[in-house]
Formats: sequence, structure tokens, C-alpha cells
Amino acid sequence: MILVLRALGVGDLVTAVPALRALRAAYPARELALAAPAWLAPLVDLVGGVDRLVDTTGLDRPLRIGSPPRVAVNLHGRGPQSHRLLTATRPARLIAFANLDAGWADGPAWDGDEHEVDRWCRLLSWYDIPADRADLSLRRPGSAGLPGLPSGVTLLHPGSKIPAKRWPAERFAALARALTDQGHRVLLTGSADERALAARVADAAGLTPDAVLAGRTDLGALAALVADARLVVSGDTGVAHLATGYGTPSVVLFGPVPPAHWGPPPDRPRHRVLWAGEADWPSWDGVGSHPTMAALRLDEVLAAVAEVLRVVRVSGAVAA
Repeated sequence: MILVLRALGVGDLVTAVPALRALRAAYPARELALAAPAWLAPLVDLVGGVDRLVDTTGLDRPLRIGSPPRVAVNLHGRGPQSHRLLTATRPARLIAFANLDAGWADGPAWDGDEHEVDRWCRLLSWYDIPADRADLSLRRPGSAGLPGLPSGVTLLHPGSKIPAKRWPAERFAALARALTDQGHRVLLTGSADERALAARVADAAGLTPDAVLAGRTDLGALAALVADARLVVSGDTGVAHLATGYGTPSVVLFGPVPPAHWGPPPDRPRHRVLWAGEADWPSWDGVGSHPTMAALRLDEVLAAVAEVLRVVRVSGAVAA
């Protein structure tokens, strides 16, 4: 068995896709087990190549996998806690970044200033496992069990687990109004915890309650919505990575974390990033949106939307 630890969220899983596929190719005859939260199962199925999901919601409980793995791979972090969790499974081989606190001197040094996709590809390359950082595509969800989902809609995702990463709700509402006036069918996505936020945006935008899908879709349905959407606008959160995985036109609003760490590949023009983090911002009181998010103007977002849709029109005309 090849055991891979990535006990995190949607964006974390999607940015690990090239590494997971590289491991599948390197060990085609071995069972590939992924230690990650069980609620990610629908998305794990869309990654492909994973044989078993080991429900893991943190690093404080032993991994229940049965016999020791042939190889354990730490795609979770730099250690030491994640290293120790894997070494406790008694693997024949460990693939991980060097961490002397965990008693692990092998592996490359951790670089805190690199893109998340590149980080795990570099780790595997150190151990002579080639990985293609561009291999980010996801399988399209099947239609079974997902009846009635709309296609060709514009999805706005105003929430984030980290409040600092949220673009102000009133600007999302203004964006929704502007896009509706341009002929977009706007729907609002989010988790159950973000339903109130999405409802507030919808109300301010003059949208009907049925435009609020936050808390009403599971992960599989959300992936299907993104896969068939006209456009996605969000902050730096999981739905942005789904848009990258499906090649769905997107505008991603970044702050305070720079897009160089988590953004879509810069060579894909149907994904646009807005980022105001280079300025010397005053101190932040920790309440509401971070100044780097508040600095992003509505007209900038609308211009980015127009640009990605122009790219889609032009590329479609060339393909035709």
C-alpha cells in the first residue's frame, strides 16, 4: 500500500492532484490510500487513481490502515506532527520534507515561498518521482444523482473559512446586480455556515431566494455546477481550484495570501487573478475583510470578468 496524508480541504486536495497522479503512475500495482476527511469523498472520486479513502480529520489520532504501508507520503505539511503520524504506521519508506524535530533528515528543505502545487511536485522529484504540475484537470461528475442542476450560470462565492479572505459582501452584491443586468444568471454558492452571508448578498442584489445555493449542495453537486458554469467569481478558496480543474472561466480575488502561493497557473488566460498585496498597507485590526481585499474595486472585477469572457469567445471562434 502507498499511504498519502493530505487531511485538509477542497483547495488543498485539488492542488495535490499532480502529486497524487505521479504517485499513481510510480506505483501502478499498489493500493493507493489517501488519508483525508471523509466528506471529500465525492471530489476524491473525481481526482481518480485513489483506491481507498482513510477518514482523517486531523493529526491527533492514529491512522487506521491495517498493515504497515510500503511507502508513506507526507503531502500534508512540513512536520513534525504530520511526519510522526506517518512514521507511527511503520512504513518501509517515508517520503517527506526534511524536519530534524521529527528526526527526519532526508528529503528536500521546506520553502515557504513557493506555489502549493510546485511544493509537492518538488518533493516527489527529490525522490525521483516525476510529477507534471500542469496535470490539474478533474473528471467531470456523472449526471446520476444530480438531476436538475443548472448549467451555463455564473457562480459567485462570497464566503471563505478565513474571514480576512472575503471580499466585502456589499461589493459581491453590486457585482451580482451588474452581471444580472448584463444577462448573467447569477447563483450564490457556499457552505451551510455561509448560507446567511450568501442570502444577505442575494437580498442586497435583488436576487430571489432560489438563487442562494449555499448550504444546499454537497461537494459532488458543487463540482458539477462549477464544471458546467459560465463563470466563477470567488476569493482564494476551494471553488476557485475547482474552476481551474475544469477550465471554467474564473476571476479570483486574492488577499492577504499572494496568488504566487495558491493562484491558478499564470499561463491560462481564462483564469484571472486580482491582487492588491504589493502596497504598504496600514496595520489591520483583524475585523472584516483584510485591506488587500477591501482595496479591490468593483470596476476592476467587472473588467476582469469581461476579459476572461472575451478570451473564451475568441478561443471558441478559433476552435470553430
